[in-house]
Amino acid sequence: MYENGQGVPQSDEEAVKWYTKSAAQGNADAQNNLGLMYDNGQGVPQSDEEAVKWYTKSAAQGNADAQNNLGLMCENARGVPQSDEEAVKWYRISAAQGNAKAQLNLGMMYDNARGVPQSDEEAVKWYRKAAEQGDANAQFALGVMYDNGQGVPQSDEEAVKWYRKAAEQGDANAQFALGVMYDNGQGVPQSDEEAVKWYRKAAEQGDANAQFALGVMYDNGQGVPQSDEEAVKWYRKAAEQGDANAQFALGVMYDNGQGVPQSDEEAVKWYRKAAEQGDAGAQNNLGFMYQHGNGVPQSDEEAVKWYRISAEQGNAKAQLNLGMMYDNARGVPQSDEEAVKWYRKAAEQGDANAQFALGMIYEHGRGMDEVFLNQMKKLSNGTKSRLNKGMQRRNITWE
Repeated sequence: MYENGQGVPQSDEEAVKWYTKSAAQGNADAQNNLGLMYDNGQGVPQSDEEAVKWYTKSAAQGNADAQNNLGLMCENARGVPQSDEEAVKWYRISAAQGNAKAQLNLGMMYDNARGVPQSDEEAVKWYRKAAEQGDANAQFALGVMYDNGQGVPQSDEEAVKWYRKAAEQGDANAQFALGVMYDNGQGVPQSDEEAVKWYRKAAEQGDANAQFALGVMYDNGQGVPQSDEEAVKWYRKAAEQGDANAQFALGVMYDNGQGVPQSDEEAVKWYRKAAEQGDAGAQNNLGFMYQHGNGVPQSDEEAVKWYRISAEQGNAKAQLNLGMMYDNARGVPQSDEEAVKWYRKAAEQGDANAQFALGMIYEHGRGMDEVFLNQMKKLSNGTKSRLNKGMQRRNITWE
């Protein structure tokens, strides 16, 4: 009563006082609740050791909540030595009593091969038990398993079913996932409007993936009126959370002056953040900025560095740009062999400029054709990666 302020003024200290009296007499619920108070530092100084002490007493009496809580302490090395095996032991005991949180946790242990051999089938079994009790996290997890065909036959329809159940309970991961399904017409009729609806719900809860996706929808005018300003707003929210896709996208918006005043410096700032996280498009564009001295001091060497990093990830624009740097001895010694190597890689991915360059080299040899020279002079300025504004299905995972 004191903990929740029911009929009395809310007081964690008074709650602890009465839980302690009851727990000392062996009441299992009071022991678990007292453990929670120590766990969270409510009404008492936070203490993992005291939390474990009271969870253990309650768990030994068969309290399923305490058993699950004790499993969490073992899994996370709080107040006890870390042990996945002990965590599994307590999750299993609690799950067998029907505790939904323990069923979810046990499913996750099988999913991630922690304390037990990896088993998609066992993971699905326990996710389903928790999901059928209405646990939103388990419903989302079960949706992921159907989405990916792990432990069950792949089924977009079943994935949508479980994503929807979790999404309607407010689970942001599931809301984003359901948005993706509507975006791509998987398991449901394609609908930009429904995609936007669910992206927005997740985005407003702070989900970075959904914020980026919602930005893309505004960028393209899909399901909403086109708005560069709204696109920038949502890209920024995701970018500030560290989402590399959004950082690249925000860089593009500053680069082009879309929805924000044009700023090479801001473009470079966001390209760099994304590039340092491994985004190949941002790496290529950062190289371009160095090649031309846009927002940074001009440096062919830095341009080559970033073109190479991007090119080695398979970015066709960067492969073309790196080929041109070798072709024109910019930041690297001139090398026809290296130029051809990188032109070929880009050409094989369908890059028209690289195909043209490679064709002219094979037809005319090096530097002998005026048309070739003029065209290559134009190309030597480099090419930027564009933001891929088509939302592709993301690899939705449960962690």
